[in-house]
Amino acid sequence: QQEKEDLQEKLKLREHLSQTAGKSKATPAPSKNIDLEMKQLQCKLKNLNNEIIKQSTTIKSLKNEVQEKEERIWKLQAKISQLERDVSMKRHLIEDLKSHLKASQENEKTSNETLESLERKVKALTEDCSGKKASIDSLKQRLNVATKEKSQYEQMYHKAKDELEKKDLKLTKLESKVIETECAMTELETAASVQLHSLAKQNAEALKTLQKKLLLTSEKVEEFKTFVKTLSRELQHSIQVLRTKIKKAKKMGKMKACKNCLSQESVELAASILNVSTTDLEEILDIEDEEETAKTKMEFEKDKEWLQRIQKLMEAQ
Repeated sequence: QQEKEDLQEKLKLREHLSQTAGKSKATPAPSKNIDLEMKQLQCKLKNLNNEIIKQSTTIKSLKNEVQEKEERIWKLQAKISQLERDVSMKRHLIEDLKSHLKASQENEKTSNETLESLERKVKALTEDCSGKKASIDSLKQRLNVATKEKSQYEQMYHKAKDELEKKDLKLTKLESKVIETECAMTELETAASVQLHSLAKQNAEALKTLQKKLLLTSEKVEEFKTFVKTLSRELQHSIQVLRTKIKKAKKMGKMKACKNCLSQESVELAASILNVSTTDLEEILDIEDEEETAKTKMEFEKDKEWLQRIQKLMEAQ
């Protein structure tokens, strides 16, 4: 971007110089194309960054959901383990009760066998039997309650299994979605890298062409500067030559007028009086006035100022 800005400044300089020289040239089109391409690339990069941010947020939310479900699964597994322990304990109790039942049945058999031989002890045995019957009824009720609880726990176990299966399916689906999003991300990154490489190559080629054009324009500008400098010097020199010629012509006219006014005899008399030759007297008469010398100095200083102004303009941008 810095190189682009430098190139734009140089192109502006070129336009300014071309306008001052009276040459109207169109600005090169590649810079506009490069600006458009750079803007499009920036828009594409912003869109890609937004999509990446959205996908990262979705991945984070999915990870959080997976963690919550894993925690729920651990809790359910702990509950299932507790239920299995309770069921095992109740099974042990049922086996103990069955053993007690078997013992009681054996006792009943023995009592029935001893009824015939022990009629005196019938009342006591009948009371014992009634008590045992009551205990048996209570045990049966307990058995019924245990069977009901067992059925309920079995139903809970089946429900928990179904929920676990459903959650496993959801987890598999989420994992597949995460894999698909990662694949899409990699594809987008590869496509973006390829496009960026191609655009970088195009920009490099365009910059090379612009640099060549700028070198040519700088050479032409330097030639124009040298031309202007030499032209200004030649103009000053020619003006000075013309001024000297004009002064000489003015002097010759004055001398002719003086010679026409003065005769040769008067000139000789003046030379004899002054003890000077006629040529020296002519040189004395040729002396310029102070006003003319001041004017010549002012004109010479103005020419110098003009040259300095042209040099400043050429040195400036």
